[in-house]
Amino acid sequence: MNEDNRSLVLVTGGTGHLGGHTIVRLLADGHRVRTTVRDLDRAAEVRAAVGPGDLEVVAADLGADAGWAAATDGVDYVLHVASPFPPASPEDEDEVIRPARDGAVRVLTAAREAGVRRVVLTSSFAAVGYGAVPRAEYTEADWTDPADPNSAYVRSKVIAERAAWEQATGGPELTVINPAGIFGPVLGGRPSSSVALVRGMLDGTLPVVPPLYFGVVDVRDAADLHVRAMTHPRAAGERFLAAAGRAISFLDIARILAASGHDVTTTELTADQVRAAAETDPALREAAARLGRVPVIRTDKARSVLGWRSRPVEETVADTARSLLAARAG
Repeated sequence: MNEDNRSLVLVTGGTGHLGGHTIVRLLADGHRVRTTVRDLDRAAEVRAAVGPGDLEVVAADLGADAGWAAATDGVDYVLHVASPFPPASPEDEDEVIRPARDGAVRVLTAAREAGVRRVVLTSSFAAVGYGAVPRAEYTEADWTDPADPNSAYVRSKVIAERAAWEQATGGPELTVINPAGIFGPVLGGRPSSSVALVRGMLDGTLPVVPPLYFGVVDVRDAADLHVRAMTHPRAAGERFLAAAGRAISFLDIARILAASGHDVTTTELTADQVRAAAETDPALREAAARLGRVPVIRTDKARSVLGWRSRPVEETVADTARSLLAARAG
């Protein structure tokens, strides 16, 4: 193998949905991989999820300096995938914003001191398309304003990405991936927030859904884009949106599941019902603000520069459900 095929790659957040799939892809390509977890007690969980390969698991927490110098030592590339995603909006938004922002800065600082070639940061479409005034379509040139009244999670993504670009000055090359909602088969452990939506439809705990539209990307395709961006000469200093096809709604997902043979009965709330519920339910306030928006997410750049391709949303949703049911049976 050539030097690049045996590069040592650090993937932060090995227990996560995207982190696990990214490790699988890197190992399949023949790379040596190191991954971080907050608690080494979860090392066995990561190994069981990703399968055999040249994998090292180390401890490092986005909220502390300890461990990052050792994690980046001898590393050629860093894929900074880890970021907090709370199940509900916290009372103190700094519980989400601070570790996202400070964690990105810690990883970039450690990467610079270790002589890492390039860092690929996982940001989000939340840092691109959640502005107060909707656009007809979104490209990598668009930014969410951190001052807009969004959830702590949305604000954390744009603040963390801005901090990373500032920190990258004079450091390793930086590339940013801005994926839409990440779905796709689970590898084990706790499902991501996006995948949990499909699980809720399958088990009946999500009987009603808001009339909201959002972009979807398969976790395997998101991992592929990270790996492509890791070494491509033209990826340095660039952002890349990741989404597959048109935006879909919660109800569209339910219909895809039903067409795949799953017994799914999901009712879509009316816009008036969402607005009324948002008056007492903080979780629905952001949903109410986004009613009627159908984002058009342009991925021409990832396709033309990196040769990236995405699988159909229908395949992604069906594979998500199949993997959840298989995990339940196992």
